[in-house]
Amino acid sequence: MSNLDNKEKISAKNDLCRKTFRGCRVLLTAGIANHPDREIIIINVQSYSDFNSQNDPYEERDFGSFQVNGTRYYFKFDYYDDGCEEFKENGKRVLLIGKLDEY
Repeated sequence: MSNLDNKEKISAKNDLCRKTFRGCRVLLTAGIANHPDREIIIINVQSYSDFNSQNDPYEERDFGSFQVNGTRYYFKFDYYDDGCEEFKENGKRVLLIGKLDEY
């Protein structure tokens, strides 16, 4: 498998997880969990499409940031082993959503 094919598979899987929240664990930071705009923030994550060389240099669609009502938010994927204890390339996906000042 070429590196390009692998990137395409990773980005497609990240897109599917981000858009549907299926195939990943979704975690909200304390700043999001009870935020009054939580639903709007989640919709922004699921519909995010502004991937570019600044926020997606490896073309894996694993990070994005956006603004809602004057506040910056982000999402990012991390990959873990089956026990979610250690990094594992292309392992189980954990999608973290938070306020940018919590990053």
